[in-house]
Formats: sequence, C-alpha cells, structure tokens
Amino acid sequence: MKRRTSPVAVAFAATASLLLSACGGGDDRAGDSDTIAGAGQGTKKPSRPAEPSAAPAEDRPDGVDVSLPADIDLVFDWRKPDNENEAAAMDDAANFLRAIYRGVDAQTTKDASVTAYATADGMHYAQTQINAWIDGGWTATGTLRHYDVSTRPAANGTSVEVAFCADAGKFYGKELKTGKILKSEPSIEDFDHFKLIMVKHPTGTDLWQASKVFVETKAAKCR
Repeated sequence: MKRRTSPVAVAFAATASLLLSACGGGDDRAGDSDTIAGAGQGTKKPSRPAEPSAAPAEDRPDGVDVSLPADIDLVFDWRKPDNENEAAAMDDAANFLRAIYRGVDAQTTKDASVTAYATADGMHYAQTQINAWIDGGWTATGTLRHYDVSTRPAANGTSVEVAFCADAGKFYGKELKTGKILKSEPSIEDFDHFKLIMVKHPTGTDLWQASKVFVETKAAKCR
C-alpha cells in the first residue's frame, strides 16, 4: 500500500471536501478562503527568523506540551513578521499542527494540546485528521516541511490568516501493528497549501487557536 493512498491521503485528500465544507470553504475558493472578515491590510511576508521547530512545554500557555517523538519532525521554514499579533498567531498555527501529530502519535483526539490550539471548525478538522490515522491503524514518521508562509490580520486584531505550503515528500504513514513504513514515489500529491484562520483566545491571553482550516491539495504553487 502506498503512503499517499493510505494515511496521508485519508488525512489530507480523501476527506478534503467534508473538511472544507465543514470549515466554510471549498478547494481554496476565493470567496471563502481569500478573505478575512474585517481584514484591513494586505498579505505581509514575515521579516525575522522564526523560533525553532521544537517548542518546549514550559514555553507554552499553561504548560501545554506540544513536543513530538524524535521520528516525527515538523519543520517550519518560516520567518516571523514584526507585528506581535501576527507573530503569535504564526507560532500557534505551528503548534496547532504539532498538536494534530501529537494526537496521531498518542492515538487520541483528547490530548491537551489539541484543546489548547484548536476551536470550532479547527477542532473538528483536528479530530477528523487524528481519527483517520487511528482508524487506519497508522502513526506518522519522517519530515513534514512547512514554508512560504504569509500572514493577513483582521482590522479588529482578533484574527489572523496564516497561509503556507506543506511538503510531505519525506513524511510517511507507519503501520502500528507491523512497523511497516508506507512509502511511494514523489508526486504532486506531496504538496498542499493551507490557510488557517487563527483567533485570539477569548480570555485575552496570548494564546491563538485555529478556528478554520482551508486546504488545497495537489498544490502546484507549492512544488
């Protein structure tokens, strides 16, 4: 069984129409995913180096652990914007993705990191992704690279769109029972483009949560 027709396909492609409908969008359609209500500024490219991929638990809100096992490497080749809100939203967009794969590794949707970094449709997305891997009997292994990031804030300062590419060419499913790694030849299916709508936590803390997720699979612009 090929990797892209097993866990990754289920997690990112096979359920895409369900997920995008639930999140209020379609295949990256302009009317839904290209606009944030109240957005008052254009897309901004980040300008200073991002934090390393690993995020120690003690640095996270309320000590939430977003660490991953050594064989799951989420790389964020991002540069932070100067704006404080955009930088924080970008950091927690990365933590949202870490939370999903922490749930995949632990085989549960109830990890504290998922609750911390996801809300509303973002929570539904995270739970659906994790459950797809659990139902297939898979965990993840390898390197998943994220790059070409941009941010776009809403005028009211309560939401930020974080858009980026993902390359899963070296990221694989692994059968839990056998330990078999499910590989395939590199292809356009390895590339996805994401738009996460990050919202500020209602308590007024520095925590940002993914509230909507839009995914364009087989994204040629990311290749």
